Amino acid sequence: MSTQNGSVTMQDVAALAKVSVKTVSNVLSGYEHVSAKMRARVMAAVTELNYEINVSARNLRTGRTQVLGLAVPELSQAYFAELADAVIRAAKERNYTVLIEQTTTGGPDEISTVSAMRRHAIDGVIFSPFAPESGDLSRLDLEFPVVVLGDRDAVSPADHITMSNVAAVKAATDHLIESGRSRIAVIGSDPHDPVGTAALRFRGYAESLREHGRDVASDLVCSVQLWHRADGAAAVERLLERGVEFDGLVCFNDALALGAMARLQQLGRRVPEDVAVVGFDDIEDSRFSTPSLTTVSPGREEIARLAVDTLVRRIEHPGQRDVPVDLAVGYELVVRGSSAPLAAAAASSS
Repeated sequence: MSTQNGSVTMQDVAALAKVSVKTVSNVLSGYEHVSAKMRARVMAAVTELNYEINVSARNLRTGRTQVLGLAVPELSQAYFAELADAVIRAAKERNYTVLIEQTTTGGPDEISTVSAMRRHAIDGVIFSPFAPESGDLSRLDLEFPVVVLGDRDAVSPADHITMSNVAAVKAATDHLIESGRSRIAVIGSDPHDPVGTAALRFRGYAESLREHGRDVASDLVCSVQLWHRADGAAAVERLLERGVEFDGLVCFNDALALGAMARLQQLGRRVPEDVAVVGFDDIEDSRFSTPSLTTVSPGREEIARLAVDTLVRRIEHPGQRDVPVDLAVGYELVVRGSSAPLAAAAASSS
């Protein structure tokens, strides 16, 4: 077996796989017009010989680094940490690695942070914005591919992967009404976010009430600045201090719901007997709360896969500058213990 400086060469891989050196090069460079059988044969030889791919040389040939950027508001929020995990796994299947940037704040600073990621020698960015104002996304640097997770900005030139915010929260609110709840409060609205995620989720809540012949009562609407557990707990406290009566609670993410549910129980309100609670995101903690949390699963795995696939397509086919894509994912209402119907809740507590 020939070697160079005592190491395995590409010629060695080609000899073992019984293919040409050019075929080995094509496989290792990610050339798409190679049969699955041939690719498997070459990679088996690479594994058997423990051949170390010269990544730097490959990147010089292709003009790519095989690194994707992921920009999220805050990794301390379980949803974004779990989203990052899903993106990393989806990227690995495509032979890409992921560099994560935390944007922290919304608005122009957030857009500038994402645009600056290009300095890190990445091939493209998946961007999950915090709360962009109308027109913000038009400022994105699209000299390289960008896929935005979230609702489309009318003037954004980027590809978008969107979730069914309105329909999902409407389904969650319908569920509480149909389980017998008469006064349903909501936590997570933001008067300073007239077009973003909070506004869309509030629209779903309001549509459900109106379809059931109910008005949106201002005393049942709790605005919060952030969607953390502490904000959910504080919102519930404010409702109870004002003497607001409610037997259902829609929270715009699971962190708000978990904080609210904990504080309700600390203050002597039983869940779900006195107050049924639903969240949004289906983070892992929601399955292990007491009681387990009813929540909307927004299709996180599908979001990650579609985002990676869309971004990689843009990267590997730079000549295809067609119109931006707008892909929507579905949702599932995951019913658990926190929203048992009134009759069932009463029976379980008796």
